[in-house]
Amino acid sequence: MRAHRRSAAAGALLVAIVATAMSGCSPRPAPPAAPSGAAAGCPEGTPVASTSELAAALAAAEPGQTILLAAGRYDAPVEITRSGTADAPITLCGGDDAVLVGASTDSGYTLHLDQASHWVLSGFSVEGGQKGVMLDGSSSNVLTGIRVSDTGDEALHLRAGSSDNRLEGVVVRGTGLRKAEFGEGVYIGTAESNWCEISECAPDASDRNVVTGSDIAGTTAEAIDVKEGTSDGELSGNTLDGAASTAVDSLIDVKGSDWLITGNTGGGPRDGAQVHVIVDGWGARNRFELNRFAVAADGYGVLLEGAARAAGNTVLCDNEATVDGVANPAFVSNVSCGG
Repeated sequence: MRAHRRSAAAGALLVAIVATAMSGCSPRPAPPAAPSGAAAGCPEGTPVASTSELAAALAAAEPGQTILLAAGRYDAPVEITRSGTADAPITLCGGDDAVLVGASTDSGYTLHLDQASHWVLSGFSVEGGQKGVMLDGSSSNVLTGIRVSDTGDEALHLRAGSSDNRLEGVVVRGTGLRKAEFGEGVYIGTAESNWCEISECAPDASDRNVVTGSDIAGTTAEAIDVKEGTSDGELSGNTLDGAASTAVDSLIDVKGSDWLITGNTGGGPRDGAQVHVIVDGWGARNRFELNRFAVAADGYGVLLEGAARAAGNTVLCDNEATVDGVANPAFVSNVSCGG
């Protein structure tokens, strides 16, 4: 179901994290005494200007600390393994001219959060790597205003129980340089075929994640892919361009349950969004509202595939689908709209 199914505690935690992000590392005017080399909008903190300085700062990071990236290029892998707290997250902040650089698009993660929670990652760029940003068992993080580009597979992947994370104002450009079918913009969870490798053969419960206000283009696979085993997340207000999505037929693919998909716009593949039941009990009770999708003449704004049509998914009549620029209610969904 929609976002109101989240627990009060989870909601309060997310509000606290976002408030900290906005007050601590917002892309708004810089404090008057920002250290030399710090990006506008970053708070005061510990400046770093080389790969070795960054690695040392991350290895010693403590709750409440801010690490400032000077303009320049920082070699991957960049590993984050320490955690902040709900009241004192750790911040890594820089301008878009501070770039974490993967050595190859054939292997490796450029930025890896491994069992690391309560971070605010803001403003900088991530380039290359087989995967750009990977979160493993990492929860309650905020990724805001970062740019991820030119990856071998997906740009950002949240898996292994990574929950309660917020991706806001993220920009994705260019994925799938290694394999087009693996070139998602944002990938949440794990496919059932990999559960035994990632989550001890149980569903990968990467739950209550939010992707909002982001700009995703140049992806060879879906702009956003939500896997079976995930629940209670939100995709809202994102701008999605699927013109390069040659390996898939939708902008958004939902196989999880109880997700809210609202206020997204875009076009390119045949359908705007699809819902699939890959594992019994999943692909259910998702809600689509206020989305605006440009679709092909044989496509739909929201396609409920097979068993998904009887799984309690809801497509509201305020969604809009256009074909050749003309809105037509007949293309909103393959099921009757409601609500």
